[in-house]
Amino acid sequence: MTSNVLMPKATAVWLIENTSLGFNQIAEFCGLHPLEVQGIANEDVAKGIRGVDPIAGGFLSREEIAKGEAEETYKLKPLEQKRIDLPQVKKKGARYTPIARRQDRPDAISWFLKNHPEVPDSKVVKLIGTTKATIEQVRNRTHWNSSQIKPVDPVTIGLCSQIELDAVVSEAAAAKSRKDARDAKAQAKTLKGAQETVPPETYEQPAPSDEA
Repeated sequence: MTSNVLMPKATAVWLIENTSLGFNQIAEFCGLHPLEVQGIANEDVAKGIRGVDPIAGGFLSREEIAKGEAEETYKLKPLEQKRIDLPQVKKKGARYTPIARRQDRPDAISWFLKNHPEVPDSKVVKLIGTTKATIEQVRNRTHWNSSQIKPVDPVTIGLCSQIELDAVVSEAAAAKSRKDARDAKAQAKTLKGAQETVPPETYEQPAPSDEA
């Protein structure tokens, strides 16, 4: 099933927290794998993401949820959606952050460093409107306010939208998976080459026994 839910992981978080639907039902509705939904429930996946109510968003009705809760094999039917044109995200330049929010950026940086270290600094710079120098200061604990900095989800403090955050995290995770696959392949190739160049061991023949 192809999901039309704009924020599938955030929607899955809400359904897990607020309904008794099964993992398979939630996965089917959100377009996710059941194991991914289970990972969200165990806080191994999408950690720190706030749930998004699909009822308020017009994607699902209370009646459908009730049907799903009553029958575990029931497949939820989403409400028909009108086409929504989302604003384009600027590709170049750092995001402008209101002065009132700028003091929150180190907390958001700390959240990225703790929960998504695979996201490149350049992406964090553009997403929350900070600088690479500030990221390094938070990472190395040389920031002037290090003792007060704590990890806070950037969506929670209004530095970006959940859609933008999901896109950056997903892109970074995919890039990391590709890199890990390349590294594993290269390592396997190196080990194979090393084994082929090592000559077989020569073992001494045991001396004849004097025993009759």
